[in-house]
Order: sequence, then structure tokens, then C-alpha cells
Amino acid sequence: MSHNQRLRGIFTPNIVPLHADGEINEAETRRYVDWLIDHGVHGLYPNGSTGEFLRFTAEERRRIIEIIADQTRGRVPILAGAAEANVKETISACEHYHSLGCRAVAIVSPFYYKLSPAGVYAYFKEIADHSPIDITLYNIPLFASPIDVPTVQRLAEECPKVVAIKDSSGDLPHMMRMIAAVRPLRPEFAFLTGWDAALMPMILIGCDGGTNATSGVVPEITRKLYDLTLAGRLDEARDLQYRLLTLFDAMIYHSEFPEGFRAALSLRGIQTGPGRQPQSTVQQQGLVKLRDQLQCLLAAEGFTEEPLGGCGVNGGEAIDAEQVAKIVQNVVGELKKRGIA
Repeated sequence: MSHNQRLRGIFTPNIVPLHADGEINEAETRRYVDWLIDHGVHGLYPNGSTGEFLRFTAEERRRIIEIIADQTRGRVPILAGAAEANVKETISACEHYHSLGCRAVAIVSPFYYKLSPAGVYAYFKEIADHSPIDITLYNIPLFASPIDVPTVQRLAEECPKVVAIKDSSGDLPHMMRMIAAVRPLRPEFAFLTGWDAALMPMILIGCDGGTNATSGVVPEITRKLYDLTLAGRLDEARDLQYRLLTLFDAMIYHSEFPEGFRAALSLRGIQTGPGRQPQSTVQQQGLVKLRDQLQCLLAAEGFTEEPLGGCGVNGGEAIDAEQVAKIVQNVVGELKKRGIA
């Protein structure tokens, strides 16, 4: 992908595999990168929300990109999360990721302090004026100051280095308003959705792709959904979108984000290790149940075996309470045997 081409396709915000002591598992991270590329993702998006970027040090964030850039060797473009807590450090990260050959960086709108649209504009303008690498604006109003349409339009008009926006609001009309405001001025400006539950409709209204957490777990489904939608095979795409929705909802709503994605990925054979965020006993028990449900959903798609005890009609939910305790014990035993738990 040359640097004047629009960002397109599915960019995977990858989990970072860790050792039991919480340190980065470099060998498994490299294996995971190869696995994702082999399974058809268009690009990688390290240091995203799914990659728990805030739970690593600035040095570790750089190390993650170094490992991934080295392992990727230009096979797919890298959209590197470059958000640091202040402008100076963010620009420094932009310079470093540019030197590693990344295609672009993604920078989240300022968080913690709620900024006005004028403040959001000034922040991105300062970075764009000093960055050697292309910039993707990252709008995630759940966690950070929202980037409104006039601000996106103004940055697109004034900053050649701002080449895309990744929007994780899942708000379809908002995406349409941004596309309507910006595309006539900057035809090469890319629009990416971060909300997996709306990937198909987002592509249909003109999005160029997505940064989708599910693509880190079931890259086959996310890639196929993208291809079917672009090919206009809408009945098949719709069926796949609903199946992806079930999996997405299970991973995102039934545990602390992104632990559900980590649990599901471990069922695909990637040794993810524990997350950086400590988990209470109740949370750990919840994750065990979630793994069972995820295993049923993955088994239904042919990606793994059903858990011991099988699956109920609702992906493991139609089993009485006595059986659940037995199955949970079996699943934990099985996961331990495989070195996952």
C-alpha cells in the first residue's frame, strides 16, 4: 500500500500475549502476527484499546510496535497506536513509528480532561504539523473527548498528514455526516469503523474498512464479511454479520474489556497469558463461564471443538445449574491440560 493510497480493509487491534509474570511474550506475539496475516487480515493495529495500550509503559508500547514491525516485514501495513499522555511524547512516538516503516499512526482524542471541540482541534493540529507519518484520528466518545464533524472537516482541510478517522461510536448517521463533509474535499481520506456490530452497514454507507477486535479472534469471519459486503453478496454478508454480532456481544459485554477477547483467542490456540489488569475471584469465575460460551460459539463456526459436556441450543446457556458446575470444572481441567488456564 503506497502512502498516497487510501487506508482500506480490516486492521486488527491485536491483544499482546504476555508471560505469567505479565511481561511481553515476544515469541508468541510474533507467532500471533504470522497467524493473523495467514488468516487474511489486511493490516495490523497494535497499541489499540484491545491491545490495552494504557496498561503498558511508553517503552513497552514502543517495543510492541518494534516486535510487530520486525515480524511483519512489510507484508501488511501497520497502523500504530501512538497516543501518549501529552503532545510532545505523542510526536516523539510518531517519529519512532515512522522510522520503523509503519504506514500510519492512530491517535486517540485527549482523554481524562474533557476538551471542547476547539481544544480537540488544537491538539490534533499541533501533532499533525510536526508528525512525519500519516495520522488517523481516533474517535471513541466512550473513553475520550468526542471529535465532532466540523473538527474532522477542518483537520482534513488544513492538515495533509491527517488521512483517516477511526470511529468507534457505532453511530451510523454520524459516520455518514463525516463522509458527506470530508470526502468531496479529500477523496483519499479513509473512514474506518471500530464497532464490529455494525461493520456491514458501515461498509455499505461508504466506510473503507474497520479496526475490529473480533478480527483478532476470528479473522476468517471478519475478512469474509468485508469481502462479501464489497462483492454485493448481501444476504450472505447479513447472515455473517449477525453471527459476528453474537460473538462480539459475548466477548465485549460478559467480562471486563478486553478479557473476553483474550479468553476467546486462547481457545484458538494462541497462548495469550493473563491480562495486565488484576481480576477478582468473581471475575475469574465469570471468565471461566464465558470461555465455555465462547467455545460453543467458536465450535458452531467450526473453529474449535465443543467443550466437554457439549453445547445447549443457546450456545451453552440452555443447561441446568447442576450441569454448569460440572462443565465448568471440566472446561477448566481441559484448558489447564492445554496450558491455557
